[in-house]
Amino acid sequence: MRAVIQKVTKAQVTVGENIVGEISSGLCILLGVGRHDDAPYADFLVGKIKNLRIFEDQDGKMNLSLLAVGAEALVISQFTLYASWRKGNRPSFTEAAPLPHAEKLYNHFIKRLRDAGVSVATGQFQARMKVSLVNDGPVTFVLES
Repeated sequence: MRAVIQKVTKAQVTVGENIVGEISSGLCILLGVGRHDDAPYADFLVGKIKNLRIFEDQDGKMNLSLLAVGAEALVISQFTLYASWRKGNRPSFTEAAPLPHAEKLYNHFIKRLRDAGVSVATGQFQARMKVSLVNDGPVTFVLES
């Protein structure tokens, strides 16, 4: 699994004209599922993300986690994180998980994050979405399990 994590002051995702998920301060997580990924991969990422010390403490140092500051997460599926550019200029997505498998792990990831005590908003799986956010810092990380 691959995740692009952005610390945000606000973020929202819309489908058509409808807001389907939004958060205030927290993390916007773009989540890609690979064809060989399984639940332990999702569990590993959840463990990392909920404990990443990327929020500032009283001294302005990145020292606090998502859980410590009570921040929210907006999780959006993004199969394009598994694009391959090895041949030519058109991306290949053969390493992305097939839809049923990807959706199952996407939902598993969200459930585990919620079970950890994180307030989670989501995009809409397999929909054409528009994401808007204000990146705080900017602080952006790429994690892979």
